[in-house]
Amino acid sequence: MTESSSNKLLNGDACHRTSNGRKSSKNGFVKNHCLFQQPQKYRRPREKNQNVTHNSNLYKKPFLESFEETPLLVAVLTYMGYGILTIFGYLRDFLRHWNIEKCNVAREREEQRDFVPLYQDFENFYTRNLYMRIRDNWNRPICSVPGAKMDLVERVSHDYNWTFEHTGKVVKNVINMGSYNYLGFAENTGACADAAIESTQKYGVGVGSTRCEIGNLDIHVELESSMAFGMGFATNSMNIPALTGKGCLILSDELNHASLVLGARLSGSTIRVFKHNNMQSLEKLLRDAIVHGQPRTHRPWKKILIVVEGIYSMEGSLVRLPEVIALKKRYKAYLYLDEAHSIGAMGPNGKGVVDYFGLDPKDVDIMMGTFTKSFGAAGGYIGGKKELIDYLRRHSHSALYATSISPPVAQQIITSMKIIMGEDGTTLGADRLRQLSENTTYFRRKLRDMGFIIYGNDDSPVVPMMLYMPAKIGAFGREMLKRNIGTVVVGFPATPIIESRARFCISAAHTREMLHTALEAISPPNSLSLPHVTFSHLIVFFFFGPSLSSEPVSLHPLRHLSSTTDSRGITRTKVFHRSTLF
Repeated sequence: MTESSSNKLLNGDACHRTSNGRKSSKNGFVKNHCLFQQPQKYRRPREKNQNVTHNSNLYKKPFLESFEETPLLVAVLTYMGYGILTIFGYLRDFLRHWNIEKCNVAREREEQRDFVPLYQDFENFYTRNLYMRIRDNWNRPICSVPGAKMDLVERVSHDYNWTFEHTGKVVKNVINMGSYNYLGFAENTGACADAAIESTQKYGVGVGSTRCEIGNLDIHVELESSMAFGMGFATNSMNIPALTGKGCLILSDELNHASLVLGARLSGSTIRVFKHNNMQSLEKLLRDAIVHGQPRTHRPWKKILIVVEGIYSMEGSLVRLPEVIALKKRYKAYLYLDEAHSIGAMGPNGKGVVDYFGLDPKDVDIMMGTFTKSFGAAGGYIGGKKELIDYLRRHSHSALYATSISPPVAQQIITSMKIIMGEDGTTLGADRLRQLSENTTYFRRKLRDMGFIIYGNDDSPVVPMMLYMPAKIGAFGREMLKRNIGTVVVGFPATPIIESRARFCISAAHTREMLHTALEAISPPNSLSLPHVTFSHLIVFFFFGPSLSSEPVSLHPLRHLSSTTDSRGITRTKVFHRSTLF
């Protein structure tokens, strides 16, 4: 492809074609002949049974995901919890204003008063009255390799989590269920560590220059069959603006990562959001975009870019890639696939969701991924046609202005890639891929057998377990740490307000004994408990958490299930609860 054809590709001249391959243009814009044709009806996967979606044309294996709707009673009680916290928060702020309330727990520190506010009024209120209650669950300092087990620095707070003080003690051998260490390459021994040490001795730690100047080492050239960047977040946020601009349309999944959202906003493109993994919603946006064109002028869009992720890190969900590609081809759009969590973790060869579904990588126009997770390194990459990569080298801010990847980091990536692909002459990579798959299946199955509500795809190593109640977020994280289990707990605004959760990330480095220990700590007989509910107990629960318990009732919503699968192949489960409100 020539330079001019490369620019045409990136500026939209090759975006839309007719069914017979011809193009037509008007005023410099490509006009799609589909404007005058009735779109064909989109065929969805046919359901063989209530839990599994099959389609001989698109899917080579069953596609099963579970997203249970929040039970009405749980939703009401969760809203009550946030409502009570909010009402009492405003009441106490009012009483503090008139010096009636003497407790200044939720008041900003004196040393903060001279700084410009970083939040709007409600954000400030939420941070002080809700987030600070459970802030100790995040940003815990680690003082070891964050592998399957890790050591944490013990800390205490004397001002209700505004500041922390290290006690000098170390919590040893905490089972790490929160890191994205999918293949277990976060380690300080083995082939990767040895290669990184050798690279450090040869090149040093840093480069001190951009690749456009004198920061282009031979190790970078060896790594870069794609376009590599030093920061995974910037790979999305700095490269999407180089690919699209004014007059372009971005169709984004509603659960896309913040880096994708930021990149789309910075691009100046028009953004429209479709429902998560909902092909009807995506197809409607595509059809409307082609039929109506740009707002006001109704000119055809220069480019239409569909942006999706391989694994959605909060949901444990996989993109319905075969259907997305089918729509992309039908409506002549481009596809941007973020494989940050799926590369190395999915597929028989560890090559992401494209490998998992057995698809042709050429059907994905722009393939993005990071080295921070499965590879145990840092940075990210963009994969695509040579013309696309050459264009990004000249126009991407990350490529032009960012310092080159550190040599030992580049060596870590190269060595881990060789292990995954089996080019090191061993079966270590294949063994890790198999172990990750077995661990994922085992952990998900055991949690479901215990009766917990689990989100996501059955093959996803990201396992969200629903907590719902605001008090459970902090209580669960603290209790797991007491039992030497390191977990990630997530709540609003990172999730919908009634869908707070704990998120477990499975690793090939986890042994069956480690997973069994974690499951024992989480299991209902050992998990946090709660007194039989009265209104007074409810108030105590919302304000102090379930630690003031007497008679054990499981913290988690245990249930019997009755599952059905909707038209998108996503399992929707009716919940029949046992004798617990929480």
